[in-house]
Amino acid sequence: MTEDLQSKIKELIVKRLKLEIKSEEIDSAAPLFRTGLGLDSIDALELVVGLEQEFGIKVKDEEVGKEIFTSVNTLAEYVKKKKGESE
Repeated sequence: MTEDLQSKIKELIVKRLKLEIKSEEIDSAAPLFRTGLGLDSIDALELVVGLEQEFGIKVKDEEVGKEIFTSVNTLAEYVKKKKGESE
């Protein structure tokens, strides 16, 4: 399930942020900001909206910390945890 979830998150990142790369090119462990994909705070907001819509979860302001947006891996763990709470 985690690999499927990571693939969905990668596709969401590419689609929502209109990146000109293939989702398979994103390393799940690579940083999303700065040296990794080079995302910024506007991208983070767009990702929050995308995650909420795609996975039916609610990302609270205090949870939108650097730790959950570190990499695709950390986003996948967060989504998995939130989905588990709602089931």
